[in-house]
Amino acid sequence: MKTADIGIFGGSGFYSLLDNVEEITVETPYGAPSDKIAIATIDGKRVAFLPRHGKEHQHPPHMINYRANVWAMKSLGVRQLIGPCAAGSLQPHIKPGDFVVVDQFVNKTYGRKDTFYDGPIVRHVSAADPYCERMRQTAINAAKKLGITVHPRGTVVVIQGPRFSTRAESQEFSKNGWEVINMTQYPEGWLARELGLCYINIALITDYDAGLEGNPEIQPVTHEEVLKVFERNNDKLRGLLMEIIASVPTEFECSCQKAI
Repeated sequence: MKTADIGIFGGSGFYSLLDNVEEITVETPYGAPSDKIAIATIDGKRVAFLPRHGKEHQHPPHMINYRANVWAMKSLGVRQLIGPCAAGSLQPHIKPGDFVVVDQFVNKTYGRKDTFYDGPIVRHVSAADPYCERMRQTAINAAKKLGITVHPRGTVVVIQGPRFSTRAESQEFSKNGWEVINMTQYPEGWLARELGLCYINIALITDYDAGLEGNPEIQPVTHEEVLKVFERNNDKLRGLLMEIIASVPTEFECSCQKAI
């Protein structure tokens, strides 16, 4: 039975998006999701929200049950997923408080369950363009409409966590030309692609990672500072998500559905 049209995975410091919610427990073949899923109606559309770290932030990024989270959304009838998150900048022109609608990822994680095809059924799915271009354009247009500083493209490098980068690691990522660093984008978005779901990431930039080479005034990131910047921009993120929800159709055709 279809319970929701759109799904949202919340990131750090973002556990109160919806009002007048119904919380449900969803069982999956891959174990329990991060928490109960909250269901509410926004602009006539049923929206499912799941805090990817759990309500109490009890699941560190390397221990999140990504397969259960994505499967749970699919089982509720969700076909379009939005994955906002806190992230660091690797380039000076992308500043704290900016938003990036990423279009590529580089995976630096290890040991995570990152496929639904462990056998005996095997599928090799193209990862050339891992994010839904249709929804990306919707998010970019929504941000511009609201006057939010948005970067329409960017590569996110996903590190294992829970530790932050060393200066040497951060400099390597920056020199490679990558724009954003995060701990949860892989395999969350990729698993959505394997299930034929449309998925986008909206990265809210909170810091400059381990600092910027040649700029000693920028201090390395701390968890406390990430939460502070995220909270200061939470209203902007909420408004952006509401605008995206209002803009996306519930009936559509997309190449993401044909990925497998």
